[in-house]
Amino acid sequence: MKESLITVAYIAASALFILSLGGLSRQETARRGNIYGIIGMLIALVATVFAIKDGNYVMLAGAVIPGLAIGAVLAARVQMTSMPQLVAMLHSFVGLAAVLVGFGTYLGATKITADEVTVHLVETFIGVCIGAVTFTGSVIAYAKLQGTISGKPLMIPGRHVINLAMLVATVVLGVLFVMAPETAGLNYLIAATVITFILGLHFVMAIGGADMPVVVSMLNSYSGWAAAAAGFMLSNDLLIVTGALVGSSGAILSYIMCKGMNRSFISVMLGGFGTEGGTVASSSGEPEGEVRSVEAPGASDLLLNAKKIIIVPGYGLAVAQAQHSLAEVCKILKEKGVEVKFAIHPVAGRLPGHMNVLLAEANIPYDIVFEMDEINDEFPGTDVAWVIGANDIVNPSALDDPGSPIAGMPVLHVWESRDVIVMKRSMASGYAGVDNPLFYKENTLMLFGDAKKVVDEILTAMRG
Repeated sequence: MKESLITVAYIAASALFILSLGGLSRQETARRGNIYGIIGMLIALVATVFAIKDGNYVMLAGAVIPGLAIGAVLAARVQMTSMPQLVAMLHSFVGLAAVLVGFGTYLGATKITADEVTVHLVETFIGVCIGAVTFTGSVIAYAKLQGTISGKPLMIPGRHVINLAMLVATVVLGVLFVMAPETAGLNYLIAATVITFILGLHFVMAIGGADMPVVVSMLNSYSGWAAAAAGFMLSNDLLIVTGALVGSSGAILSYIMCKGMNRSFISVMLGGFGTEGGTVASSSGEPEGEVRSVEAPGASDLLLNAKKIIIVPGYGLAVAQAQHSLAEVCKILKEKGVEVKFAIHPVAGRLPGHMNVLLAEANIPYDIVFEMDEINDEFPGTDVAWVIGANDIVNPSALDDPGSPIAGMPVLHVWESRDVIVMKRSMASGYAGVDNPLFYKENTLMLFGDAKKVVDEILTAMRG
């Protein structure tokens, strides 16, 4: 009876996880999808606890309850600008858990038949190696996103040969590990773990700031496969299903992100594209034209006299926490009869969906938020394109300059609007480290300053 109830609980949790992914695919249903995921995880956790035979429930409670408390506090306190770092940190936990589970099941394997030994050793080795790469890769991603280490790619001479050598060494150690008698392969497993720790570290260190959104989604996929491997090691069907869902969805998301940047997954892993930004970049070393600027009152007049406005948010909006003031501006514009829409680029921000969540936090209606492919054709009929804290995703050199590092990258065609207002702190480049000709176009007005402060000034001018 107990086993039947646990099986039913696992099936219910799996169904809820699938519904959760389905709900998270659209803004309108994302909140419901999140609730499905929470309920599914709660059912899975309770069922797994009851499935333990002769377990030390006091020790288990001593580990689970503090974990729940820490997770709840972190989730409540984290700012939207720090969400990518939090996700990277959680990925590292999954990877480390897979490594520890692998060593634990290998050293404690006493009830495995001779026919199951090979399969068990293979799944253990793969799980540990994937977990190790995920752990160190996620730690480096966290450090880059947090600014603890530089976002510039680490270009070691012969790095591709070094990576290939580590991969070959890992495979060789895997063969030796499987062929070793009983627990004699522990040294091989430890050696492979150390190598894959270094491999994950080196992989992400070689990736530049412009590719960090892809790295986050890639590590999400890795963490899923690491969890699935842990499920095989623990003979837990639900963990296998959950890990496979996360791994496959993360892989699909990585593909979408790469497509949004016109980059292949291999080029991301081998490239090192982009810097941490913050420098004025120009191929000639000189500005490409004259910059025209505007102050908040002038921008307010331009917005109020427009019939249609498309707003393009970027990471600068998140950093300044200007979304709530922006929502008030949108409310005033709509009351004046102005049509307002938002255009979201697939790689805006540092995390897939970063801008969508940011706008939802300010209660901006879902029906005026559009993806790049849905709205790009509307810019020629737009009076004002308002760019807030975005750079590379509105760079026309992606289309006009075949020699640009971002050549071929799909971008939002804001320059096709009648007027363009670009809000930035300075003329510094974006994360790709390249100059943006948009700033020098005749229909572009630059509005410099902190996004929150400037939007507040525009809001004050509109109310006045």
